[in-house]
Amino acid sequence: MTSRHQRLPARRTLLAGLGGALIAAPAVTALAPHALAGTAADASEAAAALPLTLVNNSGSFANGSVHVYVVGNVDGQQVRLKPDGTLAPVALSDNGPDGFTDYAIALAGSGDTRLSLPHMSGRIYVALGAKLKFKVVTDGAGKPALQYPAGWVASDPNYGVLHDCAEFTYNSAGMFCNTTMVDMFSVPLSIRLTGAKDQTTGTLRDGGRAAAFAAVRQVPEFARLVLDDTRIIAPGHGLDAGLFDKDYFAPSIDEVWSTYTGRDLKVTTNAGTFTGRVRGERFSFTGPAEVSFHRPSTRDVLFCDGALAAPNDGTTGPVAAVLGAGFNRSTLTASAVQPTTDPASFYRMSLTNHYAKAMHAATQDGKAYGFAFDLSLIHIHSHRSEPAGIPGGPGPACGAGWGVAAW
Repeated sequence: MTSRHQRLPARRTLLAGLGGALIAAPAVTALAPHALAGTAADASEAAAALPLTLVNNSGSFANGSVHVYVVGNVDGQQVRLKPDGTLAPVALSDNGPDGFTDYAIALAGSGDTRLSLPHMSGRIYVALGAKLKFKVVTDGAGKPALQYPAGWVASDPNYGVLHDCAEFTYNSAGMFCNTTMVDMFSVPLSIRLTGAKDQTTGTLRDGGRAAAFAAVRQVPEFARLVLDDTRIIAPGHGLDAGLFDKDYFAPSIDEVWSTYTGRDLKVTTNAGTFTGRVRGERFSFTGPAEVSFHRPSTRDVLFCDGALAAPNDGTTGPVAAVLGAGFNRSTLTASAVQPTTDPASFYRMSLTNHYAKAMHAATQDGKAYGFAFDLSLIHIHSHRSEPAGIPGGPGPACGAGWGVAAW
């Protein structure tokens, strides 16, 4: 590990202090839809913009120490949001003398920060205390592309930066967004979306961050996933980094294979009910379609990939997603009818995904995005509505806000 990846002792001390602080849950301000003026063309373009309010409720980092990045894609092109609300394509020429871009959006000197978000899909990154280092490279198709932060990789230039992100897609159908812990958990983020409904996700209970760190630390097989007071990396990435047992779920996988060699498992999806039984090394299902799965590895379970890969085909994919969720939550042998929908039955076995369990326990509503097909995840969204003053014109989906939540 090079010196640029080292965390300063003073910073670790600060984070430890924050971990014990009890700060009231954030009041995330949201902007209501508003009427627009100007020419028809200007109005149409401006009406697509979503008012976005950024609220810093960290209690320990002043606005000047918080750096925001909105990056993503539009029509196959990688873009970044500028402070004025316009999009700019990423470009190799954006890399500075140090080899990295500076796409940071500064918060207002004090109080809340208001931005305007056009149609795009991407992520909102938040970095505390230091800026993130995004690098523009050339992808396999010869197009400029961003190298995103990978906080679970020790050699990544952002490994020592306290950061996290939320994901979103904003298009003509509305705003679809969530906070995510699929890769790691570090900075608590919450989202409030207002429009036809007022929806919130990601808000931690008081002391939730410290509780999540403590819960993961106390399970020996998961303890090495906790990196000081900076972040907890997801077990799949921990496995790849040599920090997690590659055979952790093997006993559970063997038990599922043994259980359903002699009985049926029924999986209900939007396509209908599939009936499955293990025959040799394959779990084979009949129903709306015939689908089957090889015996998965621990890595397949954690990433819901490999033998549990879920193509967007309406049949194999949904069954794979239910199986992946059942393995992570240790519910497959407890019930022969899946998916299990009662959260009280999740994570009851000692051999379970304790990382995802801790993420759910830390939130106020028990909902979190702890693995790839975490079915108790809440995606908050709102359909677009017509604003006053522009009859027949497209309107903003809603007001939206997110905050750095209480630690």
